[in-house]
Amino acid sequence: MHAPPLLFLDEPSTGLDPQSRANLWQHILQLREQHGTTVFLTTHYLEEADRFAERVMVMDRGRVIADDTAPHLKATLAGDVLTLGFADAADAERALPIVQALTDREVRREDATTIGTTVPEGEALLPTAIRRLDAAGIAVRTATGVPPTLDDVFLALTGRTLREAGETADATPASEHDASVQTSEPTTETAGAQR
Repeated sequence: MHAPPLLFLDEPSTGLDPQSRANLWQHILQLREQHGTTVFLTTHYLEEADRFAERVMVMDRGRVIADDTAPHLKATLAGDVLTLGFADAADAERALPIVQALTDREVRREDATTIGTTVPEGEALLPTAIRRLDAAGIAVRTATGVPPTLDDVFLALTGRTLREAGETADATPASEHDASVQTSEPTTETAGAQR
């Protein structure tokens, strides 16, 4: 086991404190860099998979339902949550069709003075929307863009969170609900999330 070509790890970071988790990941990454080891692992911590995985595989009830890079899955399946706030309800109402014209995704009222949408590449849409609204004489008071997570991807694909998948009261065992993350460089390294 000095330099295995392939290594499978089942939730190696579960129960570790943050420092131990960081040390474990440093060791896993060194295996890949120094020995070209392909690592396939599962984890309950999707932020680990997002940060370290080169490839993401989402499984639900024993079937692979998505397989791509984390950034691509997040952009296409979840998207950035954009929220724009205005001084009053009239400005929010006037802003709605202007922002809607910029995307094929639904733009909705969040409350009386706020509108929002979930879109791919929100970092590009947000400044464009603000410029268009300004040109229309509508002042944006607040603007936020929240990038998606792999949890959002799992929810978008399955309609439920990882926790809900494990707690479903149907006849499907919790072990059949998987979100796996896969990474690849010169060799294929895989990280995953399972519930």
